[in-house]
Amino acid sequence: MSLEVNRDTHMESNGVRLERTYKRFTLGQRWEHALLFLSVTVLLLTGLPQKYRAATWSQQILAAPERLDLIRQIHHIAAIVLAIEVIYHLFHNLYLLFGRRLPENIFPNWQDVRSAWQTLKYLLFLTKEKPADRKFNVEQKITYWFIFFILSMMGMTGFIIWFPLEVTNFLPGGIVPAAKLTHSTEAIVTAIFIFIYHFYHVHIERLNLSIFTGRLSEEEMRKYHAADYERFSGVVQDTTEEEFGRDAS
Repeated sequence: MSLEVNRDTHMESNGVRLERTYKRFTLGQRWEHALLFLSVTVLLLTGLPQKYRAATWSQQILAAPERLDLIRQIHHIAAIVLAIEVIYHLFHNLYLLFGRRLPENIFPNWQDVRSAWQTLKYLLFLTKEKPADRKFNVEQKITYWFIFFILSMMGMTGFIIWFPLEVTNFLPGGIVPAAKLTHSTEAIVTAIFIFIYHFYHVHIERLNLSIFTGRLSEEEMRKYHAADYERFSGVVQDTTEEEFGRDAS
């Protein structure tokens, strides 16, 4: 997470004050998120009608055979886009990891157990203080790793469904119906997780727009990422971004 001074100025009675902001996401990471959101949304909108074909609403969508073919084509295109995104994300972060530029805070550690316990006590009103988090807190790590692994599984099962003949040349035929059940179930779980758990944490619990702007205000940094804020609080105002760029990937 990088520290730099925002170029915007705010006039005060005693002169001009520069407002300090913190860089949370790079432009590339924000584009990745947008691509992920669009591709997953399209996959859900085109996949769920195929799973629930017996439902009235699904029959209205798939009333004609050409509609089913079109929906399948759109689903496959979105799947290819998502697969490219996941592969790019994996190799890009492996590159950052080997270059020691990937934030170590993204990986689960024992501090997360203590942080999760402290968060639970806060939610149960047993304490007034939330844990002092770094760049990624427990909820954000759960979201990241859940989505990464479940999308990887959906990609593998989707490939089996798309190319059943080729796959069964090497694997037992029973893997195809198993893949269909797993694929559709994972899709429902993903939809519930994203639109309830994830949306709650970024839109209801607090409105967090950093994935769109790339930045956090000093107030947001102090309140939600206190551990990192304390690390950077002694830095002079004209510090350049490069000094902390290694932690921002």
